[in-house]
Amino acid sequence: MKRRIVIVGAGIAGLSAAYRAKKLADARGLDVEITVLEGSGRAGGVIESVCRDGCVMELGPDSILTEKPWARVLCEEIGLGEHIVGTSSIHRQSFIALGKALHPIPEGFSMMAPSRLAPFVTTKLFSWPAKLRMAADLVLPRRSDGADESLASFVRRRLGSEALERAAQPMVGGVYTADPEKLSLRATMPRFVEMERRHRSLILGLVEARRRALRLGGEDTDGSAAGPRYSLFISLDRGLSALPERLCELLPADALRTGTIVERIEPQGGGWKVFTLDDALDADAVCLATPAYATSRMIEGVAPELARSLNLIEYASSATVNLVYRRGDIAHALDGFGFAVPARERRTLLACTFSSTKYPGRAPSGTVLLRAFVGGALFPEHYDLPDDRILAGLAHDLGELIGLHALPLQSVITRWPRSMPQYNVGHLERLSRIEEEAGRYATLALAGSAYRGVGIPDCVRSGEAAAERLVEALARHC
Repeated sequence: MKRRIVIVGAGIAGLSAAYRAKKLADARGLDVEITVLEGSGRAGGVIESVCRDGCVMELGPDSILTEKPWARVLCEEIGLGEHIVGTSSIHRQSFIALGKALHPIPEGFSMMAPSRLAPFVTTKLFSWPAKLRMAADLVLPRRSDGADESLASFVRRRLGSEALERAAQPMVGGVYTADPEKLSLRATMPRFVEMERRHRSLILGLVEARRRALRLGGEDTDGSAAGPRYSLFISLDRGLSALPERLCELLPADALRTGTIVERIEPQGGGWKVFTLDDALDADAVCLATPAYATSRMIEGVAPELARSLNLIEYASSATVNLVYRRGDIAHALDGFGFAVPARERRTLLACTFSSTKYPGRAPSGTVLLRAFVGGALFPEHYDLPDDRILAGLAHDLGELIGLHALPLQSVITRWPRSMPQYNVGHLERLSRIEEEAGRYATLALAGSAYRGVGIPDCVRSGEAAAERLVEALARHC
């Protein structure tokens, strides 16, 4: 008896769900038809790469974190293993912009606290009063109530305001484009919560983590086992778009329908009716791999409580700007992977990746490829600027910070409206309610970046978990 699984959303979560569902169904001997509905004109979601004049430009994310294995394993499984590239083995450092200077992040410094004494003492990133305040973490008591708190509250409590403003906010902001006053520590960086619980002091916890990593042979090439682990990041030689493209190739013929907007879903018998703008499809199971606000709209007539909980997840908009320059037009040595800009600097630029330093083959010899970031939760007004204003603001910032005083050979601005879910304080409690409500429907699954991680590996795992749940439900009713 043929069954149909309809997957709404062809981002990496939806495509991973489609691939895994078909594979699991075949392994169980189930006759399952996979249909993927995508509202835009292309698959891949925020993963999009373009190759132009010898440059490999990432318009969305540019890296896969291998510490979470699901995306790397998927790449190898579908034949992309030989196309995986690691970060450059040299210049493995990053910077923080203060005033008109870039300051290296000290070796052994992890997001908000140090694990090595000498680099921390000698850095110019922090003032001496701030260093003394951060050292107070060694004697401060732990928090014992277990309640969720914001990143800003946690860092101020343990390490002081300057640690927040000059380190934690810009570094975490580069990952989540979030407001640290709202960002849930438990949902985004639970290891620091656990570190305080177990070791009382973050510094002592990081020192112990570094010692343990060194004993296990886990020292990174920069000598820092508890600081940024640059060797954990990988990409694909012709851009990350190769991953969703390959997944689309592995789907059955005619499984993917782009330009198909889903309005709502309704229960029908033991399955579902999926209504698009043009027609309606019968489905035995449905995976909604769409942003939380879109998922809420589709299911509000079926599960109003679930829809309300989903609508509580806020989103931020951001833009990436790929810029190509002649190498001689930039005074800075570009001897790192990029830099982050604290919000207190009030610049157009949130962060900048030196893409042609970070990964090999990103730009022809004699040229440099940079990736700038604009907008986010703290500066939504910058996202809304016209293109010429964005480019002018970036030119000013890059001129002061890396000695750039030339027009780009190429510039590509890509806007991602409401693309980044905000894991605000209380996110895990909201997620528990969402999962409880969704769990009432055996043949309905949710997937994507809104739930348990915003990175590519998290989204892959989310899609795979949804596929496993739906195939198991169909197998029970065969």
